[in-house]
Order: sequence, then structure tokens, then C-alpha cells
Amino acid sequence: MTTAPPLIADWKEVELGDVCPPGGLVRGPFGGSLKKSDFVPTGFQVYEQRHAIWGPKTEARYFIDARKYKEMQRFAVEAGDFIVSCSGTIGRISRIPGSAAPGIINQALLKIRVDERVIDPLFFLTLFGWEMFQEKILDSTQGGAMQNLVGMPVFKATKLALPPMAEQQAIATAISSIGELITTLEHLIAKKQAIKQGMMQQLLTGRTRLPGFEKKWQLRKLGELLGYEQPGPYLVSSTDYSDTGVPVLTAGKTFVLGYTAEQKGIYENLPVIIFDDFTTASKFVDFPFKAKSSAMKMLKAYPGVNLRYIFERMQLIDFNPVDHKRRWIAEFSKFEVEVPETDEQSAIAGIIEAADAEIKALQRRLEKVRFIKQGMMQQLLTGRTRLPVEAVS
Repeated sequence: MTTAPPLIADWKEVELGDVCPPGGLVRGPFGGSLKKSDFVPTGFQVYEQRHAIWGPKTEARYFIDARKYKEMQRFAVEAGDFIVSCSGTIGRISRIPGSAAPGIINQALLKIRVDERVIDPLFFLTLFGWEMFQEKILDSTQGGAMQNLVGMPVFKATKLALPPMAEQQAIATAISSIGELITTLEHLIAKKQAIKQGMMQQLLTGRTRLPGFEKKWQLRKLGELLGYEQPGPYLVSSTDYSDTGVPVLTAGKTFVLGYTAEQKGIYENLPVIIFDDFTTASKFVDFPFKAKSSAMKMLKAYPGVNLRYIFERMQLIDFNPVDHKRRWIAEFSKFEVEVPETDEQSAIAGIIEAADAEIKALQRRLEKVRFIKQGMMQQLLTGRTRLPVEAVS
């Protein structure tokens, strides 16, 4: 656990229970208190863990009637309350907005209601999500590999360092602003990715043609467009990977398994498509590497074929392997796709590469902003950097 920094002179050290009114910290009911037979089609919402993780506006699935709601008033939530996930994915927090439906928490949640005279709600939300605070409330020793929320007595006694109210608000505003930038970038990246996917569907299938290209597309087998090479000469000898060196690749989701210091058998005939012979997953690679799996094939374009175009076209093939056998020679290479002339292939590939470059630039910017936010939280929430109270609007 990270050691807390020395307390700043005009900051107060309090316990989490001290910033809540009586009844402001409530763990969800025991499982037997809320049964399936209590649920009705409409009524008072039952907030689940998904509402803490994805937000209170996430679709409601369960409701109780007024009688049950009155019976479980201790677990009722209202606008301004916080709900925290306590099982599985734990420590996620959301605040109930004014527009949210009244309801109760289920057994997988914790309700927190703060005294706004003591702590600013946005500051509390920021503090709770901070990595250093999360370390305090998560206990990795309970339940083995899965972390759990500490017990309620320990949770209530969790120490908080509170600056004066005006500084709380200044800190919360500053960190919230950069959080909004992160959200904006995330939405923009998702939008650009959706646009790229739609564009690929149109351009790679010939539904939309680029200006100046009119020649008819030809039906070709993938094996007529791509040759293959076995990975044997390029397999890594040791899986004792490090953080630097030559990347070791797989065609699956992990992609980069690690790095090796081995200098022999590095694949450098680039670019290339690496293809998993069992799952048919593939990756476009334009940097030297070594391979992990003997089931990988290296696919290269024959003369007159644009490798990037064919790679992108392969991603549109709807194929779901149902048994464990090698696919390229027996099946995948025999799939037929319509392809244009080489110059149109290259033009389409260029558009996709430009879209990819734009998305990657946004992703790099997002990573930098996230890093900046982490640094800001470390400085502002420990008092190492002080903000003028005038920062509060």
C-alpha cells in the first residue's frame, strides 16, 4: 500500500465516516432480503452493480412495489447519493443524478451519502476514484486472487485528507475538466472507428467506387493473391520475455507477447500479414519481429496485389472456426473475394491507412491526457501543488 504523504498545515485528516451523516454509509441488503419473487414489472428501481460501473442511467431491469420499498427504506437511494460496486468489479462509483428514478440498492452495492457542508461531492467523487484511495479500500487478501472491499468498520475508518472547501472545489473543477477532455477524446475515437468501419464495408466490397475507377472487379481466391511461409525459422527459443528487445508476436488479441534479446531468425521481409492457422485471426505487421506459435503463417502479396488492401478485405470475411484444425491451406486460401485492379486497391488502402493514422494520433493524445490527469491527481490530492481558490467559478 502507498504511504500517505504528510498532511498539509491547513488540511484536516478525517475518517470516511466523518464526512457522512448518520445512515450515510450502508452496505446492500443480505441476499435473502431481496428475492426474485419481490420483483414487479414497474415500480421502484433496484440499482445493481452495473449502475455503479456504467452509470445510474443504465437501463433498469428490476423493480419492487411501494410496500417492499417502504420495508427496505434503509437501502433507499436519492438524488446526490453515491453507489459503489462491492462484488467482482469493485470500487467503481457513480452518483445518482437528480433525474434518476427512486429506488434501492441490491446486495452488490454500497450507498454513500456525504455531508456537503464538510466535503464537496465532486471532490469526493474525484478522491474516491484516485488510485491511492482505491488502494486503501481494496483488500487483495480477501477471496484470493479477486480483490474485495474491506469490511465496513475498516471502510468507515479510512483516512481522508481534506483541504478547505474552496480548495476542494478548485481541485475538483480542475480534475473534472481534464476528465471531460478524456471523455470527449474517447467518444471521438469511437466515432472515427465507426466511420472507418462503415467506409471499409463500402470501399472494400465495391459498393462505393472511388472517382476515376470504373473497371470491373474480378473474383479471386485468397491463395491466388497471397503466398505463405511457415514460421519455423522465426520462432523464439525462450519465452522468458523482457520489456525491451525484439517483439514476439501472436496473431491473436494479445499481439505483442513480450520482447526477446534473440538476434537470430528475426522476420524482416516487411510488411507481412501474420495469420493464426487455427483461429484465422490476422494482424498487419510492418516492423521486425519473432514468432511464438508454429501455427502462425506469414502471408505475402503476389505481384500486382496490395497487401494492405487484402488484409483489410480479409477482416470482412465472416468465418467462425468450430473445430481445432489448420485452416489456411485447406479452407481459408480457397475463399473467393472480388478485387479491383492494383491501382484501385492501392487507392483504397491509402484511404484506410489515413483513417488509421488519424485514430492512432487521437489514441496517443488520449494516453498523454490520461497520464497528465494521473499526475494532476497525485499533486493536487496530496497538496504538493496548491491551487488558488479563485480557480472556483
